[in-house]
Amino acid sequence: MNLSERILFIDAEAIVLDKPAGLPVDAPRRGGDSIAARIDELKCGFRRPPAAMHRLDTDTSGCLLFARNAKTRSIFQQAFETRAVEKYYLAIVAGEIPEAEGVIDVPLAKTSSAEAGWKMIADQHGLEATTHWRRIAVRGDSTLVEFRPLTGRTHQIRAHAREAFGRGIAGDRVYGVPGGPMLLHASRLVVPRERKSTVDVTAPLPEYFGEWRPFDKLRTENAA
Repeated sequence: MNLSERILFIDAEAIVLDKPAGLPVDAPRRGGDSIAARIDELKCGFRRPPAAMHRLDTDTSGCLLFARNAKTRSIFQQAFETRAVEKYYLAIVAGEIPEAEGVIDVPLAKTSSAEAGWKMIADQHGLEATTHWRRIAVRGDSTLVEFRPLTGRTHQIRAHAREAFGRGIAGDRVYGVPGGPMLLHASRLVVPRERKSTVDVTAPLPEYFGEWRPFDKLRTENAA
């Protein structure tokens, strides 16, 4: 499928793409497919390709913002740096969560070993990392959770889910419960703009979320 067929929003300044799981944003060191390698598919009539304004993990699907020109890129970059951009994620967390909502305020630092590779861990001397969350639905021993990260640390939601709930996200081979696809989806992106209307885009849950897809609508119905 051409990436242009997965565009959720487009105007002269911005593109929001529904990134498929399994496709990295940047070109992998070992080679292979990526959004960077297929960026010309997102030119959409412009001479120059757009620039990705943030990153999603390879196995994470959903809303990914691109700037279509240099001026907008600078504006969007400032919006991210001042935390004016709102990012929402939906994930299936292994385990039944009794609380309705909360805040995870756990600094994160990178650690690595020859055996296990690298990952992010809780470290009081690490970088500030804060994530708001709220429970959407519970089925059996799993919970659909909406996460809203206030900071943008690498693997923040995945590491925070493990720290807060003990078992992490379903399908997450590093921080959660291995087996099947990682059930983490960038569901909504809100980007304020000075001279144009706010970009407010929602990406539906992918088909592999299966029985959880009908609960997607509860995200807005139960919003405060």
